[in-house]
Amino acid sequence: MSVRVLVVDDDAAVRDAVVQTLELADLEPLTASSFVAAKDHITPDFDGVILSDMRMPGRDGFHLLQYALAQDTDLPVILLTGQGDIPMAVDAMAKGAFGFLEKPCAPADLLATVERGLKTRALVLENRRLRALVQSGDAAERMLFGQSELAQSLRARARQLAAVETQVLVQGAPGTGVSKVAEVVHLCSPRSKAPFVKRASAGMEPETLREAVKEAQDGSLFIDEISQLPAATQMTLAGALESGLRCRLIAGSTQDLQAAVESGLLNADLYYGVAMMPVRIPSLSERPEDIPVLFRHYVEQAAEQAGLGVPEISSEHLAALMAQDWPGNARSLMSAAMRFVLGMPEDVAKATELGLSEQLARVERALLIAALGRQNGHASAAATALKLPRKTFYDKLARYGIRAEDYRR
Repeated sequence: MSVRVLVVDDDAAVRDAVVQTLELADLEPLTASSFVAAKDHITPDFDGVILSDMRMPGRDGFHLLQYALAQDTDLPVILLTGQGDIPMAVDAMAKGAFGFLEKPCAPADLLATVERGLKTRALVLENRRLRALVQSGDAAERMLFGQSELAQSLRARARQLAAVETQVLVQGAPGTGVSKVAEVVHLCSPRSKAPFVKRASAGMEPETLREAVKEAQDGSLFIDEISQLPAATQMTLAGALESGLRCRLIAGSTQDLQAAVESGLLNADLYYGVAMMPVRIPSLSERPEDIPVLFRHYVEQAAEQAGLGVPEISSEHLAALMAQDWPGNARSLMSAAMRFVLGMPEDVAKATELGLSEQLARVERALLIAALGRQNGHASAAATALKLPRKTFYDKLARYGIRAEDYRR
């Protein structure tokens, strides 16, 4: 993915050398020979980094810095300085410059500083986006993370169900966040200002159920692991659904409820009463491309809880995370993030010792399997979704010993 870096320097030779270094790192530079030529690109929504020479005819780098910070105090401005400009650059740092590099600058030093600036800028813009979502009230976007098609479909389904005044069944593997999705459905609904009451099923007596229904009046009542309700309470709830509740029931389960009905563990009337509007949460193994997004979020969350700075997350570490199956899903990833923030040894380190090629192979295999799972084992559709030629896709399946038919439901 290309990222923008605004390069401002009146020396064409220096400017071209910097551009070449950036392009070799798969970054997308914009160039300007002066402040006047650059200023139209320096806006509060600029999603990149500004790299400017300190000494230029007319308006110099110090003036550019002042202008940029007046537009947006969080814009990362990196200054390129000659040996005699270092005291001036230090002064600029005190006034808000992100960093400075002494010319001539080694490519590795340049790229390290630029990458740090890009990550900082991305975090700033993401935080602003989330704050805007809080103000807009879109709980689905605010609380359900991920950019994969499955994550987008989950958010769309939650919004769709929120608008329908009926009971909802939320299902997912352990650790996927069943209660969170239930809360999102409530918060996106017209009942969002009324109570959202959560109750566990195990051991709940009929009277306790009636109290919970009363507490959730005009709002939503979430009952987790509904198949674990005692038989008498199941009958009470099924009867209440028939006669009409003063709240919306959202049932949650990590189990196969149809099997529970067949085995007699779950009242059939209750099951059909809540299963009319289902939503299924995909496991992390189905959407490994979301793991870096989720892990970064959990790391920031864990750092804030622990009162620590957010540690750097290497691409090798993210690749190792994507190469794992995560049977505990988001809950396990959240625990891994906390251990990472606290500097505790992590099993993922074993994966990073495999070397980059083996890590990438594991990630590629996980993405192939996830695509087949999403397309119900249809290889041609999975190849299209991954934008791969069919022959290339089949070659990769053969390389990893993956059989498409194993993923047909």
